[in-house]
Amino acid sequence: MTRSAIRRPRRRRPFGTAALVAAGLAAGVLPAVPGPAAASEPSEQAREAAPEGLKEVFFVGNNWEGTADVINSRGDYAKIGRIDMIPDKKERLREIYLNPIKLAFFMGIRLGPGEGHDQLVDDMYTTKDGKAVVASRPSFADVVSIDVRSGRINWRFPVSGFRSDHMAVSPDGTQVAVSSSTSNTVHVLDMATGKEAGSFRTGDKPHENVYTDGGKYLWNMAIGEVNTDLDAPWQDFTKGDRRITVADAKTFEVKKIIDMRERLDAFGRKDLSDALRPVAFTPDESKMYFQVSFFNGFVEYDVRKDEITRVKTLPKNPDTSDERTTYVNDSRHHGMSMSPRGDKLCIAGTMDDYVTVVNRETLQEGPLVTASKPYWATVSGDGKHCVVSESGADQVTAIDFATGGKVASIPVGDHPQRVRLGHVPTDWTGPTTG
Repeated sequence: MTRSAIRRPRRRRPFGTAALVAAGLAAGVLPAVPGPAAASEPSEQAREAAPEGLKEVFFVGNNWEGTADVINSRGDYAKIGRIDMIPDKKERLREIYLNPIKLAFFMGIRLGPGEGHDQLVDDMYTTKDGKAVVASRPSFADVVSIDVRSGRINWRFPVSGFRSDHMAVSPDGTQVAVSSSTSNTVHVLDMATGKEAGSFRTGDKPHENVYTDGGKYLWNMAIGEVNTDLDAPWQDFTKGDRRITVADAKTFEVKKIIDMRERLDAFGRKDLSDALRPVAFTPDESKMYFQVSFFNGFVEYDVRKDEITRVKTLPKNPDTSDERTTYVNDSRHHGMSMSPRGDKLCIAGTMDDYVTVVNRETLQEGPLVTASKPYWATVSGDGKHCVVSESGADQVTAIDFATGGKVASIPVGDHPQRVRLGHVPTDWTGPTTG
């Protein structure tokens, strides 16, 4: 592979920032969850036609800028409009600066996971009618619904604790689950009203959320502490309680705890972290693929057998340091998606500055497409492309699942992270008022 000679500077995370963990629910062995049947992102895998009067689009969350760019979800990926996701910024900052505890965590987020920046928009989903976008805002520790036409806030839900993170929308589009990093809680909210339907406890620092079995279960992956420099393997015990919590999506009762430490050890990979990052399920959900902290590769997990079956190590960029403290929030690779047919995996090699499409049967990677700090991977509206956010280049890039080659790159705002499919009215070009 020909590598770009231009390398961005690596930021070393400051040590001793405000702690972002709280005590979690003790792990236990619970009854197995029945065989799953839905995809990791149902709205994306279904590939259904947009409802009448609506247009399917991508929402790109520009985390450091506090905006969301709206682009076409297929074809030319042209930019359609932009939404200010922090119209209440002055009010929120006033609250934070008047509260010493909130201010301490706010600064901790800026100096830790924010790499010196405020984290102003993380995850986003639109309502089924395309009238609003619901987003988590880590630095403001909340979830908001914003009217796509007026740009005004419909409702706001402050999460427990001091930081909101990854979300997931239920297959029927009525509820959204959000991780509260510092309170070890997942809140499930009504998409229309913002009222809490329920919640459940997780491991330390809940991260990714995924609905399975047609929306019957909600999986949460806890990544533990990622904001210290205690990254050496012998210091792993400082990272906290990292596990998968599977809850009933209606009653919010915890149905199963999955400790990947035990499964990794049984597979002979005691060297790998058990902090799960992004995940991707096969269409029938018999297999789950996941990335872990510090590792340039991914793991295959058989859901029904409850065991790890394969581990894939991907190429190392020779320009990437082996010094773990240089990895952003412990992420070596962060971002993966699966083709609608389930035959290809798209992997964002975050710290190695590439994206690659992997054959799921053979685990053979395709071309390594140069990308600057790719942070997320999803699937285009027509299912043909993997779309990744290049947070280091402020653009999103489409990769062809069939060839593994680059299709297009589209400039967006400052530090794009999450990219989600959604809908807006067909005539929409952006909010009409601030």
